[in-house]
Amino acid sequence: MQLVENVSFLIAVIVITAAVYFAALAFQKIIEKKNGRKFATEKTKVNHLVIIAMFTAISVILMYVDFPLPFVAPPFYRVDFSEVPILIGAFMLGPCAGVLMEALKNLLMLVVKGTSTAFVGEFANFIVGCFLVVPASIVYHFHRTKKRAVISLIVGTIFMTAGGVVLNAVYLLPKYSQLYGMPVSTFIEMGNAINASVNDIYSFAALCVGPFNLLKGAIVSVIVAFLYPHLSRLLKGAH
Repeated sequence: MQLVENVSFLIAVIVITAAVYFAALAFQKIIEKKNGRKFATEKTKVNHLVIIAMFTAISVILMYVDFPLPFVAPPFYRVDFSEVPILIGAFMLGPCAGVLMEALKNLLMLVVKGTSTAFVGEFANFIVGCFLVVPASIVYHFHRTKKRAVISLIVGTIFMTAGGVVLNAVYLLPKYSQLYGMPVSTFIEMGNAINASVNDIYSFAALCVGPFNLLKGAIVSVIVAFLYPHLSRLLKGAH
């Protein structure tokens, strides 16, 4: 039974990852057609790979700098700054590069640290990170200005908050409970200790995961917005 559960989880990871990547690719093609230029050409592919590797490495390092928000969510939810370089990289190279960097970041963390969450935490970090990075990158690349960058960060944060709530309630938390052996009631008790209105998995996702992702997205967005004026020439000259 455990083997079947693990295989079904692996299949779900592959399917969802492919869906996210091809959705990013479809929007990237639309952006390329609108702007009249490709994100990567034969001359720039090597340069782009170097940039992806560099930002991924920085992102992995930043994952070690994390902290909880105990007034919002249980302490196993921790804010880190790894999405900052990935967002910047996606602003430079497009949404597909953002998906690739999110995937590489979590694969490298698995190699370096292993998993303490039956791989569910790493997949959650990947997919929720994509909910932020991909929409933000798509919105930004339709018209690359400071105002559009701010709008894109707001859109990405909204997507990450809403998508994180739905995915945690419907799939991630039940799957973590199933694979790791922690009863769902444990999550609910931890959430109820923070917010008395938490009484099931859905209210846990809405009242703990939602505010956590909203604050994380806001923190990351403020940092990227602060850095934007210093990086704008680099971002616009990346193609």
